[in-house]
Amino acid sequence: MKYLNYFKMTIPALSRNESFARTAVSAFVSQLDPLVSQLSDIRASVSEAVTNCIVHAYDGKDEAGKITITAKINEDTAYIRIKDNGCGIEDIKQAMEPLFTTKPEEERTGLGFAVMESCADKVKVSSGKNKGTTVSLTFKIVKKEVL
Repeated sequence: MKYLNYFKMTIPALSRNESFARTAVSAFVSQLDPLVSQLSDIRASVSEAVTNCIVHAYDGKDEAGKITITAKINEDTAYIRIKDNGCGIEDIKQAMEPLFTTKPEEERTGLGFAVMESCADKVKVSSGKNKGTTVSLTFKIVKKEVL
């Protein structure tokens, strides 16, 4: 598949980088001139994926690992991949169940994957124990109507 553009960035898995990640991805996708609601969906999904990396993959430690974000676009689709090299997810199916959390003591809602699934056209999660997790998000972009 030929892409119009792409970028890749690696950031430290720190909570203060979550807003940077969602802003960078939404700014990149903006070149497709998506609807504001689509940008909101992309921002929410990236936020949830990055936050999951910080909280779960690296257990929120300041000396945490890295998060790599790759975004690619073609004429009408944005492909976003968020990858960590953390502890991995033992049971992906269970982790994707709404309200499931491994950190109830931290008042986590367990809605991260549910948010991603409600916003993106496609969500794919792959993971391996002590090998990290990759979340791949696909968004079909509807062009703004010209008045």
